[in-house]
Amino acid sequence: MTFAAWLTIGLFVLTYLGMAAGGVRGLRIDRSWIACCAAVLLLVSGALSMEDAAHHLDPGALLLLLALMLISAQFDFSGVYAWLNRYLTEHAERPAVLLMGVVLLGGLLSAVLVNDIVAFALTPLLCRSLHLRGLEPRPFLLALALSCNAGSAASLIGNPQNILIGQAGSLDFWGYVAVAGPPAVIAMAIVYAVIWLQWRHRWGQARPLAADDTPVEHIYGAHSYLKPLLASLALLALFATALPRELSALLIAVLVMVSRRVDSRDYVNKVDWNLLLLFVGLFLVSGAALQLPQLAHGAAWLAEHGLLPQGVISLATSSLLASNLIGNVPFVVLLLGLMPELSHSVLIGLAVMSTLAGNLLLIGSVVNLIVAEGAKRQGVRLGFVDYARSGVPVTLLSMTVAGLWLALGGWLPW
Repeated sequence: MTFAAWLTIGLFVLTYLGMAAGGVRGLRIDRSWIACCAAVLLLVSGALSMEDAAHHLDPGALLLLLALMLISAQFDFSGVYAWLNRYLTEHAERPAVLLMGVVLLGGLLSAVLVNDIVAFALTPLLCRSLHLRGLEPRPFLLALALSCNAGSAASLIGNPQNILIGQAGSLDFWGYVAVAGPPAVIAMAIVYAVIWLQWRHRWGQARPLAADDTPVEHIYGAHSYLKPLLASLALLALFATALPRELSALLIAVLVMVSRRVDSRDYVNKVDWNLLLLFVGLFLVSGAALQLPQLAHGAAWLAEHGLLPQGVISLATSSLLASNLIGNVPFVVLLLGLMPELSHSVLIGLAVMSTLAGNLLLIGSVVNLIVAEGAKRQGVRLGFVDYARSGVPVTLLSMTVAGLWLALGGWLPW
């Protein structure tokens, strides 16, 4: 092989080792930096040309993710998150009902918005409100993380990997919801049941809410609640038309950003550029490696001998291992590169299984890390063992239900 081929394979391997490690010990760099650094080295060395780089990028997925982040920002600016959190806080005298509210809030919002943003917005609000009422915050934070993952499995815009899968396979939005929605709803019910059983005697008793303890409304006020609601309904309606999803989302995002109260730069500042950079880096590194004849022949050999996931059991197993080793987004990018001609049924199974698998461990999903880091900044420690105690049973039960649903419904073979 040529030097360029060896360099490409080496950077490809190092990138996915970095995905597994989550960074480099002793340095404050993350997965996004690792992927982008490898991509830059490929471009500078000439191992990847600019023309090939443009070919490997998926502009539809990147634009859709960007547009959804801009739309999600409106929920924050309008005070919707703050209002919903205040409503939950006022019902803290019944922790079981509060738990149900957190599960429904996290799951349903994540089905129509990117779950990373939902978790980022709600975690600090929830921590402050639970502290105000004197309740143990960990079960409710666990419910938020687990339900954001479970609910996001219901749609093709709920999380980054589903956005990528939907764009790669041109999947029908509402057709996917019809298949993935029921197991996602059952997964949310499992989240509630597991956490209630584990924490019902340990979440404490809420103290009365004094008049001056009522959480303050968001600066942009309640008068703006209608705007994000109409934007979401318009977006879902456009998804039923022939207009490409990324263009539908961009149209709504542009209209949402027309405001007399919020500067357009404030919307831009809400975008998770780190996640977009991770996508770009993974697209370029994986694309460059998988276009090499040696790796292309290897992928064809694996597919020919049935060693790549195609059925319920293989998808579930590979998703559990890879999502909790390298992360579900890198896993999906890699698998789509290895198997570019996946059937719609396998893509649906991949979206459901890779999302639910992210609930297993704290490192399995970006959402889990967002909740843990957000809680830490509020003085709450959500540890690896705390998470696994709930995440393992929730994941195994929800993936079993999803597997039975997909197999018995005829969407996937065993």
